[in-house]
Amino acid sequence: MSAHSEGHLSLGRFVIGPRVQGHVAMTLFAFLISISFFLGKRAAPHIDPSALTAVRYMIAIPVMGGFAFFFTPPAAREPLFRPKAIWRFPILGGLMAIYFIMMFVALQTASSVSTGAVITLMPLMTAIFGFLLLRQKAGVTVMGSLSLAALGAVWVIFRGDINAILTFAIGKGELIFFLGVIAHALHNPLVRKLNRGEPTLVFAFWSSMGAGACLLVFGGPALLSTDWMHLPWIVWLCIAYLGTIATAGCYFLLQFALLRIPAAKANAYMLLTPSYVIIMEGFAGSGWVSLQVMAGALVTLIGLAILIASPEV
Repeated sequence: MSAHSEGHLSLGRFVIGPRVQGHVAMTLFAFLISISFFLGKRAAPHIDPSALTAVRYMIAIPVMGGFAFFFTPPAAREPLFRPKAIWRFPILGGLMAIYFIMMFVALQTASSVSTGAVITLMPLMTAIFGFLLLRQKAGVTVMGSLSLAALGAVWVIFRGDINAILTFAIGKGELIFFLGVIAHALHNPLVRKLNRGEPTLVFAFWSSMGAGACLLVFGGPALLSTDWMHLPWIVWLCIAYLGTIATAGCYFLLQFALLRIPAAKANAYMLLTPSYVIIMEGFAGSGWVSLQVMAGALVTLIGLAILIASPEV
């Protein structure tokens, strides 16, 4: 493998341009996020959600700090040690803490497939909050494709049951996670609104610190009451995965992609999540979803394909 000018990569006779690299990175990003739901479903019954999330950030904070120090030029490191307006970070970090706690609370009762479908509503909600907070306007194709994907997600969440949709018979876990996804969707445009020109990694590190501080305040009792010596191995695997790959790895892939493809297209790759989770659960022996549910996942993929193919963004 060798690098070409303007960001091209060469794999033997094949040359991969920056755009393709960005799309490949986001495809991998969505896959790694989906593993979080797969592992989280198995870990959630054994540990308090706030304790799990707090320990996840105890691992993630030094990882992000190392990234911020080594990958930020020395001349730009001052905000790493002397952040401005530090009040911003508990707000941003608190929203992310809410998202992750709600995720693991939801996974105690909801399936990983349905929670994976709920997260596909995030790009559409992010676009709405982006307009309300930043007056960012998404084009017709963007909103149309995200709305189509949202319809597919709703179909999966209600298990392809039209009567459940008409009576709004949504599960408690899915509703709880929906509140968490709202928090995450609000966080996304706030990042741009509250950024004061800090390098991206430095900003992400202090946001993680804000999340960690919030989790220590609200999750302290759960941390102290957890019997850490007798947790099953799946909990430790989940914590290690979330604190490293799902934090630093996914963050790197997202930033890599955002330098190569538009943000709307990058964020839309979250729409792959339910399809990935369906495949993981099926091969893990948990059973395959019905054809009606698969149809909903297919609709989300169609929405993603329309957005990717669109020259509008």
